[in-house]
Amino acid sequence: MDYSIFIYLILTVVTVGLAFFVNLPAARLSMAENTGKLHSRQQFFNAVLVSSIFFLMFAVSACRIAVGNDYWVYRSDFLLIQQNRHVSFEPGFVLVVKFLQSMLDFDQYLPIFGFFSFFTVLFFVRGLYDQSEQFCYSLYLLLTAGYYFSSLNSVRYYLVLSIAMFSVKYVLSDEWLKFVLWIGLAACFHKSVLVVIPLYFLASRNWKKWHMILLALGCASLILFQDLYRKIIFFFYPFYEGSMFDTGETSLTNVARCAAVLVFSLLYFKSAIKDDKKNSFYFYCNLGALVLYVFASFIPEISRIGYYLNITNVFLIPGILVKIENKKQQCFWTIVIGLAFLAYFALFLRSCYSTDIRILPYRNWIFQ
Repeated sequence: MDYSIFIYLILTVVTVGLAFFVNLPAARLSMAENTGKLHSRQQFFNAVLVSSIFFLMFAVSACRIAVGNDYWVYRSDFLLIQQNRHVSFEPGFVLVVKFLQSMLDFDQYLPIFGFFSFFTVLFFVRGLYDQSEQFCYSLYLLLTAGYYFSSLNSVRYYLVLSIAMFSVKYVLSDEWLKFVLWIGLAACFHKSVLVVIPLYFLASRNWKKWHMILLALGCASLILFQDLYRKIIFFFYPFYEGSMFDTGETSLTNVARCAAVLVFSLLYFKSAIKDDKKNSFYFYCNLGALVLYVFASFIPEISRIGYYLNITNVFLIPGILVKIENKKQQCFWTIVIGLAFLAYFALFLRSCYSTDIRILPYRNWIFQ
């Protein structure tokens, strides 16, 4: 039996347990009253708790070795970068790796993995702290939905996914220049993130009935003009054409999860979404993800594009729950959704042993 799975389970229980005592509403009120200075006890308490959560998540990520199916692939590419040979990485990633290598001995790949783990976890946790209505529940969703644990595999992608999630706050505050600058920075590490600029812009609009007509036409175009879309995609990503990722398949689990969140959202659309700018944005992000999964399966690794959109569910679900006035209904949905994500987490952990994922078994260099 592999006991390393308990590291993930213990991490989830401990961090969510710590997050339970984080009181964001009180802290934000105190911040407003004290002009941003850390004066209140709750703010200090929050800082200690959130820092502890960050450290635990960072430690598990940074101390891993041979975890993830691309771990040794990255190690080999680090060597190629050190030898000034060609790699299929964005220039920002190459420059950072070269900079770190200049301060390290030959083939010191562990600190490089640790560096990217630090910033991935930092943006995930800071994004939750800045935007969530229920920090504890949002963290629970982030962990059980597999976003954090999947970051132990795809280094560049989950770094930019965390930055995209963090940058949503600038969309919601209409600070578009800051948003574009953050996404531009992220694109230096994985250019696929550029897709969020038009997608987040569309999701932030006040949708009318005619917008839905345009969405329907867009869905039709995805069915009718697949070859055109594929030519555009392969112009930027030629190595994906005919690869193991170019299968034309989509994850039914992702479709079901987005559909379930959509149904839940529609039940409380008038009371929790219609006149709420934040929840409305998250709602249309989830709808966009569902559309992509159903109508754009011909795009290689469409799940990754969808993650840029449906990761906002960690904000949407708590945002709806806090607006349900009937306490019995609120309690009911909190438990039901929690159990649903727990069941998904169990299936996710089971899949982590797969040879094309290999997030389990977990190994770390401290005890190796």
